[in-house]
Amino acid sequence: MVRVPGARRLEEYGRRFGMELGEDETRSYLGLMEATLASYRRLDELAEPALPVEYPRTSGYRPEAGDNPLGAWYVKCDVRGAESGPLAGKRVALKDNVCLAGVPMMNGTVALEGYVPEFDATIVTRILDAGGRIAGKAVCEHLCFSGGSHTSDTGPVRNPHDPSRSAGGSSSGSAALVAAGEVEMAIGGDQGGSIRMPASWCGVYGLKPTHGLVPYTGVFPIELTLDHTGPIAASVGDVALLLEAIAGPDGLDPRQRDVQVNDYTGSLEGGAEGLKVGVVPEGFGWPGLSESDVDEAVRAAAERLREAGAEVSEVSVPLHRDGIHIWNGIAIEGATELMVRGNSMGTNWEGHYATSLLDAYGRGRVMRADDLSETVKLTVLMGEHLRESYGGRYYAKAQNLARKLRAAYDAALGEYDLLLMPTLPMKATVIPEPDAPIEERVARALEMIANTAPFDVSGHPAISVPCALSDGLPVGFMLVGRRWDEATVLRAARAFEKTGAYKVEPVSPG
Repeated sequence: MVRVPGARRLEEYGRRFGMELGEDETRSYLGLMEATLASYRRLDELAEPALPVEYPRTSGYRPEAGDNPLGAWYVKCDVRGAESGPLAGKRVALKDNVCLAGVPMMNGTVALEGYVPEFDATIVTRILDAGGRIAGKAVCEHLCFSGGSHTSDTGPVRNPHDPSRSAGGSSSGSAALVAAGEVEMAIGGDQGGSIRMPASWCGVYGLKPTHGLVPYTGVFPIELTLDHTGPIAASVGDVALLLEAIAGPDGLDPRQRDVQVNDYTGSLEGGAEGLKVGVVPEGFGWPGLSESDVDEAVRAAAERLREAGAEVSEVSVPLHRDGIHIWNGIAIEGATELMVRGNSMGTNWEGHYATSLLDAYGRGRVMRADDLSETVKLTVLMGEHLRESYGGRYYAKAQNLARKLRAAYDAALGEYDLLLMPTLPMKATVIPEPDAPIEERVARALEMIANTAPFDVSGHPAISVPCALSDGLPVGFMLVGRRWDEATVLRAARAFEKTGAYKVEPVSPG
């Protein structure tokens, strides 16, 4: 039941906006609010439209440590879709920021622990309609705000190639489970690289689609202009297959506009012949970050594409080096407003609002504020400072500069079909100890995103392709294509896969 605030609280609300309400004013506004709140009481009585839940399921279970050696499963379940379809026989793990009706969802944080969605995200319904079998929820990082795999409140997710190393984040469990062969496919999410980063460090394929290609409805957001969701798999074919099942508008996601869907599986075998690939030098040699063996492996991969028939040369995109700064300007204030202050839903957009998720998280994040991860606390504190001191100026400027960044990539992609660079400048890092200094834990969470984050800003499709092992750890390179041209991105990735330079095989942990 919605109630009128007390006089003191209303006066405090006014002070937050620079008002000093007198006693008579306060009394008048309280009376006026009483009449208006009748609408809100009526809203409590009305039933809101619900998203469909079309396939039977049970709530699943939390696996014991012996059944979860990588710490990558949050919940195991078995939700079977249609008896036939393009995903028939495929086991799919969902990143635990995706709503699956009747199955617990934590999104990596105790602030949401205990929440059970009553509806399926659009992509869940599409996976099940295509015959897929959902095997469970994969652990993700705390509110998905980490490129490392050490911030989830369930504990670290370990890299199958070396359990002392990070699996990458924030779709940490998704990539680790695919790499270990526990599922054929997984759903990841990507706001700063969170599909491509764990795919690179775990040695699998991960595609961030064009912004808006795959509906985000029913997935916990961070920032509307950065939110992406998409496939992770052990083969390019399975990436294409899953993308084909989940792509397209749903009429409920404000991120979707003029969506263009193509035949992704049908374009896979076109080969590298005739493709023009631009190697972006600004993606290499990041001071203090890039490892020489990573850069060398990626340049060798470019040569493999040349040998397969592609035309490969360098193309400079100087603004790429500023992409991380533009991303910071958008992500910090944007995430504070939507993910925190807006309780994950915010306002001023049309579509489906997950009100039960909003309620659960809105209460939990206040009650468990001290338990938020260091990366989230840093973001909130910075976001609040920037809003309070500068009134949104830098967010606005960063969004304006995003158009310039997009145009710079578009210009290069006017000359080349694809851009190529390392997915990450370094190999998987060692998981920090739980009592490590805050500075170390934050560094291991955010240091690796310089090449991936700019394409969340620009919205271009980008895939991480495994290309080598160095010191037993995978190295990935990134192919970036024109917006809505995932078909060419996947065609090139498949052409490299067929060279045999890197073969994805299940990795037994330990």
